[in-house]
Amino acid sequence: MSTSQNKDSFFLKLAFNQAEINLGSTSTNPSVGCVVVKNNSIISSGRTSFNGRPHAEANSLKKKINFKGSSLYVTLEPCVHYGKTPPCVKNIINKKLRKVIFAMNDVDKRTKNLAYDQLKKAKIKVKRYTNKSYAKKFYKSYILQSSNSNLFIDAKLAISKDYLTINNKKKWITNSISRKVGNFLRSKYDCIVSTSKTINSDNPLLNCRIESLENKSPAVIVIDRLFKIKKNLKIFKDKSRNIFIFTHVDNIIKEKYFKKIGVNIIKLTRPTNSKNELTDIYFFLKQLGFNRILIESGIKYLSEVLKHKLIHNFYLFKSSISLKNDGKNNAKPFLIRKLKTTDKNKVKTNLDSDSLFKIQL
Repeated sequence: MSTSQNKDSFFLKLAFNQAEINLGSTSTNPSVGCVVVKNNSIISSGRTSFNGRPHAEANSLKKKINFKGSSLYVTLEPCVHYGKTPPCVKNIINKKLRKVIFAMNDVDKRTKNLAYDQLKKAKIKVKRYTNKSYAKKFYKSYILQSSNSNLFIDAKLAISKDYLTINNKKKWITNSISRKVGNFLRSKYDCIVSTSKTINSDNPLLNCRIESLENKSPAVIVIDRLFKIKKNLKIFKDKSRNIFIFTHVDNIIKEKYFKKIGVNIIKLTRPTNSKNELTDIYFFLKQLGFNRILIESGIKYLSEVLKHKLIHNFYLFKSSISLKNDGKNNAKPFLIRKLKTTDKNKVKTNLDSDSLFKIQL
């Protein structure tokens, strides 16, 4: 690899670091990162704003400095169309940049393959597809959102060394470091899916309890087929979050109560536990604008979703302690046991005695 290629790859990696910060928090827009370089030094950087606007390029170029002759490194092809904001390509041209380097074409038909021609016409050098393979992985959820495919669905579960998920003596299975990493993981998704059984039993907050990430707590989706969710749970006390209950049951009194406190009720019509029912749920979520979903539930629901091959990545937090008679499962974890927890998919992070595996399915 040439010195020029190394330099471009280096600055694009820094741009991806910017994009990572708001991943899962940019609504239906992709999370894009951008750095502006002049004389081999970064003079500005930016990322897509919370809820999707302004775009990364606009945030990078808003400083009152001279951008003439600089190079812009951006993780995704700059937009060319007028929407709620002006096109980023126009901004780049107006700032008289010398070169634009991006990793991947946008999948949005209003922009795809169009930025290159417009920038070249304005006599701006363009280099495409640096770090393209990484970009395709990073934007997997955005690519799926823009197609007719299912959504980008990941799952998270904590287990003991002997594959038990309920500790009869303590609230937690894993240690405090694992739980902090789990909180951070939530910040990368725009909604969490759980079940009424899990929420009724654990009374969790399902938020990001990390300083400065509190506002990145995802929306909550409760799968409650028989409408058994309790009313006075911690999760309903936070009025700033969007909560949706998916149910098959008509209960006018309960519906009225939840609607009054701002909870959305969505009725399901397909048979329970069927692939069609699961597909309906995730189709609804796509229509609601969600595209990065994290499932946090018990083994029973996770086994359903695993069986129908709807999960992309499975994050398995594993304790070094066996619970034996002090623990249990509410369902047989046979599908969980089949997940390969090897050194190859072990995440390199210090969780003290715990381990984290990221298993691609």
